[in-house]
Amino acid sequence: MLTISQTLHDQIVDHARADHPDEACGVVAGPVGEGRPERFIPMLNAARSPTFYEFDSGDLLKLYRDMDDRDEEPVIIYHSHTATEAYPSRTDITYANEPGAHYVLVSTADTDDAGPFQFRSYRIVDGEVTEEEVQVTA
Repeated sequence: MLTISQTLHDQIVDHARADHPDEACGVVAGPVGEGRPERFIPMLNAARSPTFYEFDSGDLLKLYRDMDDRDEEPVIIYHSHTATEAYPSRTDITYANEPGAHYVLVSTADTDDAGPFQFRSYRIVDGEVTEEEVQVTA
């Protein structure tokens, strides 16, 4: 199960809405080994595409160095789908290389500024996708 604060949940959704119609992407880091999402890190979608996201390789290197300096790891890796449901695509599954991370997808398809939207979380390990419950806390 993914337990996430309302603030982090809202930051992810707000980023997805702000970047629509392009896919948004980012990371929520937390202390190594604790599985607790704490620090919201929106990233630029280097692909600038409504159907694909890609982290800029330079930005990603900086992010991992920064997390290493802070004794953090990626707890959540998120992105949005702008025209489909919040379920990992074949490409998403292929690029999922953090077996300990929660992969959060937000669908902004068929939404306006107020919603509705889908917010779903998955574990993706060795190409196998498992949806998990999301608990939003105060």
